[in-house]
Amino acid sequence: MKKLISLVLAAVMALSLVACGSGNKDKDTGDKTYKVGVVQLVQHEALDAATKGFTDALKEALGDKVEVVEKNASGDSNNCTTIVNGFISDKVDLIMANATPALQAAASATSTIPILGTSVTDYATALEIADWTGTVGGNISGTSDLAPLDKQAAMLQELFPNAKKVGMLFCSSEPNSKYQVDEVTKLLSAAGITCTEYTFTDSNDVSSVTQKACDDSDALYIPTDNTAASNTEAIANVVLAAGTPVIAGEAGICKGCGAATLSIDYYELGKITGQMAAKILTGEADISTMPVEFAPTATKQANMANCEKLGITVPADYTALATE
Repeated sequence: MKKLISLVLAAVMALSLVACGSGNKDKDTGDKTYKVGVVQLVQHEALDAATKGFTDALKEALGDKVEVVEKNASGDSNNCTTIVNGFISDKVDLIMANATPALQAAASATSTIPILGTSVTDYATALEIADWTGTVGGNISGTSDLAPLDKQAAMLQELFPNAKKVGMLFCSSEPNSKYQVDEVTKLLSAAGITCTEYTFTDSNDVSSVTQKACDDSDALYIPTDNTAASNTEAIANVVLAAGTPVIAGEAGICKGCGAATLSIDYYELGKITGQMAAKILTGEADISTMPVEFAPTATKQANMANCEKLGITVPADYTALATE
């Protein structure tokens, strides 16, 4: 009997050691690998920079332990849904959604896979959150590309003090563009400036709508708008011929058709998102408690070539925007 008891105790101890060893291995993420899916709404400079910053930061943190699969929806929100569903089927560990329609598609498709947004202006607007506290909760967080709108409004008044009518040019299907326009309109209206909205639907009507806006306005404001960013050449052809200056919400739009911008660095925004992703994947952070983060700085920049064409004198505190 004693021999039997001894054998049983020895077996129990052996199993305990195996269990302890297994537990320690589970906590050690040294051998664990991750797969991350990136769904980007459309190809243009700002979103491309955010995706690159995200991937660079994630690779810097996790090296070969992470595989990043990048997919572009070519400006079609339906394609975002298809891409996200593919990521879900592939059992990715995290989805990075670049731009508002991409975030909306991911949020609608899964409540379990962690989702990080970037290049999203206002999460409350994008996800229809009424009691916004700065944290989405659940399986969603990310970064916002919102630049200080009060300073953008002040920039317009600084550069064009005689402007009495400002056209607000943006895509009708982008809710975050509408959010920015509403906020800037409040600020300019308080200063006695008349603001009128001019909305286009896609590349087919962007030129005609821009022409109408130029005919009626002293200056234009274009927010961070993905459709505008993809059609800057068409917009530039109209505004430069009309002699109508544009204050842009971000550097890519300004580089294409604007006079000046107060813009964040989208590559740095992407890096912040990538650093968040690394913490989520390794278990260092809980996405449900992570507040949405913002770019730390915004810079006054001017498209010197366009300003020269329009006869605009640029103040000394503006940085020349590289247009090559």
